[in-house]
Amino acid sequence: MDPNHRDRVAFLRLTSGRFTRGMKLKVQNTGRHLSVNSPTMFFASDRELAEEAFAGDVIGIPNHGVLRVGDSLSETGTLRFAGLPNFAPEILQRVRVKDPLKAKHLKKALEGLAEEGVTQLFRPNIGADFIVGAVGQLQFEVMADRLANEYQLEVSFEPAPYAEARWLGGEKVDVEDFAGKHRGAMASDIDEQPVFLAKSSWEIGYVAERYPKVRFERSKERA
Repeated sequence: MDPNHRDRVAFLRLTSGRFTRGMKLKVQNTGRHLSVNSPTMFFASDRELAEEAFAGDVIGIPNHGVLRVGDSLSETGTLRFAGLPNFAPEILQRVRVKDPLKAKHLKKALEGLAEEGVTQLFRPNIGADFIVGAVGQLQFEVMADRLANEYQLEVSFEPAPYAEARWLGGEKVDVEDFAGKHRGAMASDIDEQPVFLAKSSWEIGYVAERYPKVRFERSKERA
């Protein structure tokens, strides 16, 4: 809401109990503790501090990347809801910043947008270019506009040498064996989960037959 700051507001719906300002909550997905000192309630264009809230209320929690879509908060940290699914992107492109001196800034910006769910971000195990995944071309246009206006980064997108992305599942030893033999096609997503980048759907079918103990999944639950 303030372009001079990178803080964000996470909107949280209370499902049970009573919330009071200053309450310490635990993020189930990460185990981090969070003191909610500035909860906000929004009424159209107005906002005010929420001293308390009850089941059904929606409050805004300012944070800097601590909370992400699908996170669960409670006093004990043991309450968990089913995660929101991420689906394999239909378009994969390389993203490069036009000013090489802003490469680190680009990394933080891409990670921030990926945490918001604007696009999916894959970091190849070999090479320095980021691979961005989206469902449609419009997502890339929205991303370029936000990078330019919010982060002052001029970027360009180029076709990636990959057409498909699949998350890997199965026993750890089997996944590591596959990843070690296909390092040039391996990447990590924003959650550091292993991803196989394939040049075609045929290639996915081929490796799936050769490695029956490894699952090549089109979707992943955001834990």
